[in-house]
Amino acid sequence: MKSKLRRGAPRLHPLAGQLSVVLAALYAGSAFACDECADEHAPVQKLALVRVQGAAPSSLPTNIPTTRETVTREDIERCINATDAEDALKYLPSLLVRKRYIGDYNHAILSSRASGTGNSARSAVYADGILLSNYLGNGVGGLSFPPRWGLVTPEEIERVDVMYGPFSAAYPGNSAGAVVDYVTRMPTKFEAHAKLGYVTQPFELYGSKATYRAWQASASIGDRAGDFSWWLNLNHTDSDGQPLTFANRLASTGIAATNGTPVTGALLVPNSNGQPWYMLGSATTYSTRQDHFKLKLAYDISPTLRASYVLGSWRNDADGNSESWLRDAAGKPVYSGPIVIDGKQFAPLTGGDFALTRERLMHVMHGVSVKSRSGGEWDWELAASLYDYQRDEKRQNAAGNPQPGAWTGGAGTLADGGGTGWHTLALKGIWRPAGTGHVVDLGLQQDSYQLRYQTSNIGGNYLADAPGTLASAVRGDTRLQAAYAQDAWLLAEDWKAVLGLRAESWQARNGRTDFSATASQGYAARRENFVSPKAALAWQATVDTVLKASVGRAVRMPTVGELYGATSTTNSQYINDPDLKPEKSWTAEFSAEQAWGALQSRLTLFAETTRDSLYSQTSFDAAANKNISRVQNIDRIATTGLEATLAATDWLLKGLDLTASATYADSKIKANAGFVNVPGDTLGRWQPNIPRWRATALAAYRFDDHWSASLAARYSGRQYRTLNNADVNGHAYMGVSRYATADLRVLWKIDRQWNAAFGIDNLNNDKYWNFHPYPQRSYSAELKFDL
Repeated sequence: MKSKLRRGAPRLHPLAGQLSVVLAALYAGSAFACDECADEHAPVQKLALVRVQGAAPSSLPTNIPTTRETVTREDIERCINATDAEDALKYLPSLLVRKRYIGDYNHAILSSRASGTGNSARSAVYADGILLSNYLGNGVGGLSFPPRWGLVTPEEIERVDVMYGPFSAAYPGNSAGAVVDYVTRMPTKFEAHAKLGYVTQPFELYGSKATYRAWQASASIGDRAGDFSWWLNLNHTDSDGQPLTFANRLASTGIAATNGTPVTGALLVPNSNGQPWYMLGSATTYSTRQDHFKLKLAYDISPTLRASYVLGSWRNDADGNSESWLRDAAGKPVYSGPIVIDGKQFAPLTGGDFALTRERLMHVMHGVSVKSRSGGEWDWELAASLYDYQRDEKRQNAAGNPQPGAWTGGAGTLADGGGTGWHTLALKGIWRPAGTGHVVDLGLQQDSYQLRYQTSNIGGNYLADAPGTLASAVRGDTRLQAAYAQDAWLLAEDWKAVLGLRAESWQARNGRTDFSATASQGYAARRENFVSPKAALAWQATVDTVLKASVGRAVRMPTVGELYGATSTTNSQYINDPDLKPEKSWTAEFSAEQAWGALQSRLTLFAETTRDSLYSQTSFDAAANKNISRVQNIDRIATTGLEATLAATDWLLKGLDLTASATYADSKIKANAGFVNVPGDTLGRWQPNIPRWRATALAAYRFDDHWSASLAARYSGRQYRTLNNADVNGHAYMGVSRYATADLRVLWKIDRQWNAAFGIDNLNNDKYWNFHPYPQRSYSAELKFDL
C-alpha cells in the first residue's frame, strides 16, 4: 500500500453495518489503477496486449480481462500479522482460509465466492507456478487435503496474485473458485534476512481454560553472480493450538442408571442442531513442530532463456492430545467405562472419545523449468514438478486402549501414507504474430496423482511398534491430460477479447479399497473426455472506466480419495463412491472498474451454475459414536452475487490508506435426487459454508518514516455446514457461525536493517466456529533483520 494506489493493494470489507454505505459508494464501478500510468490524464488501464519480462513473473495469464487481486511483500509487512503463507489472503475480497491455529496443516482450506471451506478441490494454489493444491482428495473427510501451505513461508513471498473464476484455459476445472499464485523472492544482489516471532493466545471455552503459545524463527540468504542466482530459506515453527474437538453425549441417549461411574464436570449445552448434549472434555489439541527448507537456483543460459530449479521440504511432528473434564467421587479424571450424569447412564467412554495421536510427516517438492522470455514472436516454457509424501505416519490409540494407559503404549493403529504424491508436466508457448493484434497462448499438460494409504493394527505398543495386521487400505491413480489454446485479441484501441478452449482427457485406474485384512474391493478403470470453452471481453469505456465480461466452463474431476478412499479411524469414517460424476460448472461475471481521483472502485456481478456438484457431508452417528462422511453428487447448485471494492491512498490525510469490499452471495441447492433424512430436505437450502454476506475493512496510517499502524475488521454472515441446513446453532461444536473480528498491527522501522512489529488478532475476542473453534484473541510480536 504505497502512496500511489495500485491493483496490488488488498481489497477489504467493512462490517455489516457499513455495507449499505459501501455499496452506495461503489454503485458506479470498481477500482482499477496501475503504477505504469504516466500522468493524471492517462487511462487507469490501457487495454494493450501485455508482454511480461521480469525476474519473478506470476504464472497467472497476463491477458485475461477478469477480476484479479494482488498482495505484495510490503502489504504483508505493514498490515498483516502473518505467521503462515495463507495469512497473505486474509483481507482479499470473498476469500477465507479455514486456519484454526498457527501451522494448521490438515484443515486450512480456501473458500471463495461460490466454494466453501469443505471444497478444497475447487481452488488452485501454486508457488512460482508449482502446484500446491492437493487434488488427491477434497476437503477433510477421512483424510485431509488442504493446499500444502507449509512449502511457502511469509518471509519469502514477493507477492501473491489471485484470479477469480475459471476464465483461463490454462488451468484445470479446479480453478472454478479461484487461482492463487505465490511469487517468491529471487535476489538480484547479495541479501540476508532473519526473523523471530512469538504469539500467545489466552483461550477459554466450555471446560477448557489455558494459554497457548507459538514461536517462529526464519532465516533467508541469497545472491546473484553473473548469470547464476540462488536463494535459501529456512523456517522453524513450534506451535501449541487450542482444543479443536470435544467428546460429547446427546442428552436424549441417557437411560436409567444400572451401573457406571457417577461423574461431575459435564457441561450441558445445545449442539449445532439445537439439541442438548453433554460436553465431556477437549480433544485434538495439537502441539506441532514444523521445519521448512527451500532452495532455489536459476541460471540464465542466454539473455532470453532461463533454467530454474526448486527444492522444498516440509517436516511436521504433531502430537494430538485430549483431556477429560469428568471427575469421579474421589476427584480423579474419568476416561473409560459407562458414566452416569445427572442420574442418567450414557454409553461407555472409549479411547475414541479421548484419542491420542502422534504424526510424523516429511514431504518433499521438486520443480524444474526452462523458460524463454524474449518478448518476440515466440516464447516457450517447459516445466515439471513432483510432490512426494516421503513419510506420512499417524499413530493413534485404539478404542479399547483409553487413557491413562494410552500415554505409554498399548493397542492402536498406524496410518501410513508413504508413497502418496503427484507430479506435473507442462509445455507452454506464446505466439505473437506481428501486426495482427493477437497474442496466442498454447499448452500441453499432464497431472498425475497417486494415493497410497494403509492403516494397520498394532497390538503391543502403538507408539513405537511396527505395523501389524491390515485394518484398511486405499490405493488408486488418476491422470489428467490437457491441451489448450487461448487468443487475446486487441479488436480496437479500446476493445480486447479473449477466446479460449481447453480439451481434457481424464483417467482413473488401479483403484482398490481394503476394508479389512479379509475384505477388499477392486474398481474398473474409467476414462472421460471434456471440452471447456472460455470467453472474455473488455472495453475502455472512458479514460477512467473499464467494463469487463467473462464466461467459462469448468469440469472438476473426482479425486482419488473421493473415488476409492474409504477410510476409518477410531472416531471417524469416510465412505467413497467409485461411480462419481465429474462436477461441471458454468461461471460468468460482469465488472465495472472506475477511478474517481484518489478513489478506486469495482463492482462485479457474478453467477455460477454447478451440476453434479461433488460434496462430502459429515454427520455424527450417535449409535456408532463417530463422525461419518459420505461423498455424493448434488444435481444442481446455483449462485448469484455481487462483489464491491473501494480503495483510497492518502485519503483526507497524507499517509492514510483505506480499502474495503463487500460480497453478497445467494447460493442455493436447486435440484438433488439425494437427501439427508427425507426426500427433498435439501431443496432450496443454502450451499454449505457459503455466507450470504462477507465484509472486511482496513485502515493503514504512516505516521512517519519509522512508524505505521493498521486496523482491520472482518465479517462473515450466517452459514450452514449441512446440506439440509439442520445445523441452526452456529455457535457450537460442529456448527458454522457468523463472526466479526478486528485485527491490529503496529510496525516500527527502527533503522534500515531492523524492524519490529506488534499485533493483535481477534481484538474483540469473538468466539466463532467453523466446525472447530477459531482462535480467540491472540497477541503477536516479531523482530526482523534485513541485510
